Amino acid sequence: MADLVNFTIDGQAVQAEKGTLLINAAKESGIAIPAFCYYDGLSLQAACRMCLVEVEKTPKLQVACTLPVAEGMVVHTDSEQVRQARKGTLEFLLTNHPLDCPVCDKGGECELQDMVFRYGAGESRFRENKIHVDEKQWSPIVFYDAPRCILCYRCVRICGEGLGVNALGIGNRGAAAEIVPNRGDHLECDECGACIDICPVGALTSGTYRYKTRPWEMEHVGTVCTHCSNGCKTTLGVRNGDIMRANNRDRSGVNGEFLCVKGRYAFDFNEHPDRLTTPLVRTNGELKPVSWAIALATVAKRFTELRAKNGKIGIIGSNRTSNEENFMLQRFARSALGTSNIDHHRTGDVAGLIDALHGRSDALATTADLYTTKAALIIDSDLAQEQPLLAFQLRSNWRHNKAHVYAVTPGPVREDAYATTARAQTGAEFESLENLREKLAAEPELVVLFGDAIKGEAVRRLVDFGDSLGIPVKYVCLVDYSNSRGASDMGLLPDLMPGYHSVSDAGLSGGLNYDEMLSSPDLDALWVVGSNPLARQTLASTSAFVVVSELFMTETARRADVVFPAASAYEKNGTVTNVCGDVQKLSRGAKTMGVKTDLEIVMLLAKEMRADIGPAKPEQIFEEIRKAVHGYEVPRGVVEAGGAAHTAPLNGTVEFRQHPELIRSAHNTLFTSGTLGRFSHMLNSVIESPGAIYGEPGARIGVRSGSVQVDEKVGERR
Repeated sequence: MADLVNFTIDGQAVQAEKGTLLINAAKESGIAIPAFCYYDGLSLQAACRMCLVEVEKTPKLQVACTLPVAEGMVVHTDSEQVRQARKGTLEFLLTNHPLDCPVCDKGGECELQDMVFRYGAGESRFRENKIHVDEKQWSPIVFYDAPRCILCYRCVRICGEGLGVNALGIGNRGAAAEIVPNRGDHLECDECGACIDICPVGALTSGTYRYKTRPWEMEHVGTVCTHCSNGCKTTLGVRNGDIMRANNRDRSGVNGEFLCVKGRYAFDFNEHPDRLTTPLVRTNGELKPVSWAIALATVAKRFTELRAKNGKIGIIGSNRTSNEENFMLQRFARSALGTSNIDHHRTGDVAGLIDALHGRSDALATTADLYTTKAALIIDSDLAQEQPLLAFQLRSNWRHNKAHVYAVTPGPVREDAYATTARAQTGAEFESLENLREKLAAEPELVVLFGDAIKGEAVRRLVDFGDSLGIPVKYVCLVDYSNSRGASDMGLLPDLMPGYHSVSDAGLSGGLNYDEMLSSPDLDALWVVGSNPLARQTLASTSAFVVVSELFMTETARRADVVFPAASAYEKNGTVTNVCGDVQKLSRGAKTMGVKTDLEIVMLLAKEMRADIGPAKPEQIFEEIRKAVHGYEVPRGVVEAGGAAHTAPLNGTVEFRQHPELIRSAHNTLFTSGTLGRFSHMLNSVIESPGAIYGEPGARIGVRSGSVQVDEKVGERR
């Protein structure tokens, strides 16, 4: 049992674990002690002096952010002496502050503003001219206004400690001190914007949001980032249907407050001028705008004719559409079209892992496990670039809990700074694992994260290796996009139904896979939903009737006979499943006139074809998923409340044809997101874009160094 101490705060008897900081002990007791420089999870700074408290039998006021609780301590957090001290601190902080609250972007959300209202003096005793320094722009994303800065050093610490980037430091001394980039006059970093959101004042502001609106003018919608597979919760600030900003300051979701550059700034694709907003039908060789009724009728008629004569129809689904959309898409394919020719761009061998772990429970790691596990092993992934939240979790675990991290990669990674690393080219990973066997076996537990180099029989070999260590081992199959895991779980596979049940269980035969559909010369029709396969492959059938549901006129859309303008993930309701199997809720924030969600398109086509495939509302479909998909019997209330519920679809052996050649990760960097990344102005404007994985240590992220090159065109759009 923890060693507890007894003490008193503001007359209230309190118990806390020995060593707890007074500021945290007070918070747990419902007593708020104000502070600017203190921040959970970061090193102690004691720079702002705002958290001064009175402790009986001590000669002077104490800073609560560095003071551990002690037996018998008597603390006063709101005495007259404390209030006067805080008033003086604020008066000093405002000495050179510009007092430009009416135009400052932090107005209404400023911690300094709140404290001045609570403790501040009515007027200042300082009459000297304020020291003025011109505002600086460090990147397209980050602006710095030195006179507003209170030198709390939160930005320096989150960048160095939290992200491991160390892009910021302190320059000059005394009244001339200010935050500066560590490389010249500009930032070369992850461009994640954590420094902006963590800033308690308006010193750091966002290039996407400044001078555009006020917090109270926006509707704040909690949803899930549409880019990588980590499933970070992002709160969209929406005004008049347009997204103005994104953050997660309420720390909800699996990611707490963490967001990478894509989650915080790459929402701008949603308002790109090239968005498709009208259905298109090819007439006389050209795609012409038509009404939704004509476009739907055209597709329904052709699909009905092809089914009547047993035509060969294929469907390629998306890694970014919701679970509900994927569930109904595969049902539409198998019941309305009578085909098992359905697949999606597979970026990790999820089905292979589910099969290799059959008969087990608690073998799939959650996102939270990465922060609590005693040890983790990364195989074939530049985690900080490809899976930024998972990398942040492991780094935080190492900083706070001294976790042991191991990395087997083909090139340098950021984890090299604190992990036991080994270099192994693709195909030689198991030799390096054998060299680490003794160290791994000595760990009390292990979480293994592996990329697309481990696929097919190699997945079973990896699980066998984990079993041979004689310790509890959990696994994460790394995938690329926001619902890559959900696409697989929901049955967007030619020989597997939702929950990894064989199609033979439903009396069906397996169908053509992704590559087989594209290479089939006699394919009669192809429906591509939120994917862009023709950016990297060709369609062998020159006569195929091609239908595309898309946001933009991609390479695949240009080949289409009918194009449906589809809604983005930020414009729909539903759920998605992240790389670790955590289900979270999508909530509609933005609105684009003329588009429809993929679920609406599927259901309208089914109606045109007079096919009853089930309910049309996301909430009703999720109920079906909870009942029909093994591992998805999650508490609905948790998901509806904006939380994350873990799924574990382990249900015995998985009967499917192994095609390891279909497992192809795009190896996106922090600044690429499949073809969707092309339409984000912010991602393309920073000097680090497009970046490269396995770059040399210390090299600028934007330099294409290392053994693996990035293909921007590989991957799904939505």
